[in-house]
Amino acid sequence: MKLKDITKEELEVMGYDDIAYLILEESKKKMKITDLFKKVCSLRGLSDAEYEAHIADFFEILTTDKKFIMLEDGYWDLRTRHSEKLVIEEDDDEYEDIPEEEDDTEEEPEEENFYDEDSDDDTPDDDLKDFVVIDEDEEN
Repeated sequence: MKLKDITKEELEVMGYDDIAYLILEESKKKMKITDLFKKVCSLRGLSDAEYEAHIADFFEILTTDKKFIMLEDGYWDLRTRHSEKLVIEEDDDEYEDIPEEEDDTEEEPEEENFYDEDSDDDTPDDDLKDFVVIDEDEEN
């Protein structure tokens, strides 16, 4: 959709973000927010007083809408024209100055079984009290 093909009535019902998107798309260049909003106001027929009253709202709209991206020096553009560069800085030098701690303590070997030496239960387990051993020779 081209801006020149849009009627005045259609522009009046369009949001600031939609008009700004079309302006940036057709111009194919980044713009300062003030210049961009002046074009939006011009297309909608808004006065200078309305421009001043709504510029903050326009800024909020652009910052929350994922279609737009704020660039350096106050310029705005469409996010689709800019690839995001992920920069991972590795500070290997950061840890070089820290001496490693030497551990002089001997580690005790881990026991495979845990026996509670402080157990108050001195009675033997009765798990096998009903267990009967039958000798093969006695069976016959």
